[in-house]
Amino acid sequence: MALPAISPYPLPTADQLPANRVEWDVDPARAVLLVHDLQNHFLRAYPAGRQPLTGMLDNAARLIEACRRAGVPVVHSAQRGGQTPEERGLQLDFWGPGVADDPGALAAPERVAPAEGDLTVTKWKYSAFVRTELERLMRERGRDQLVVVGVYAHIGVMMSAADAWQRDIRTWVVADAVADFSREEHDMALRWAAGRCAVVTTTDALLKEI
Repeated sequence: MALPAISPYPLPTADQLPANRVEWDVDPARAVLLVHDLQNHFLRAYPAGRQPLTGMLDNAARLIEACRRAGVPVVHSAQRGGQTPEERGLQLDFWGPGVADDPGALAAPERVAPAEGDLTVTKWKYSAFVRTELERLMRERGRDQLVVVGVYAHIGVMMSAADAWQRDIRTWVVADAVADFSREEHDMALRWAAGRCAVVTTTDALLKEI
């Protein structure tokens, strides 16, 4: 039930992305950046100093900085440590007790960590919308677009993008700023999102729009 040990794999490049079903343009005045679950507990499953971890963190950091400069709200999702079985729910059956009540495991690497002016929501389920303030925070700010970076692509990233679609929130999944258990699952998540609920793009392409 614990997280797997993840083998290195290369991040997808622009010429390897799936075809998008829709064409949307990011509007910095309407967008929010969701930094999804970039806590050390989840990142320690990757080999340090190797892809996809290094590239994902580099690209996520570039987007975070660009969004802050452009006035795009940055929202971090983070699981709480030491969850009770009742709080954990069915995640307990699939993944065990979750993050320990350990500041080091709960923290994010400095370059992608929350900064002054950022927002944080406590994450309970795969989707960052379930039992959180994410949609309310977006609506209060007149925001109806969501850019997603973080881990893991075929679990929380994909489910958050699908949940956003059901709330009529246009979503972009940044292919080289997310990471997964394997390249196969990474690619599957991108194909599904591009065909069902989101635009799949790259960091460089998105930076041009922001």
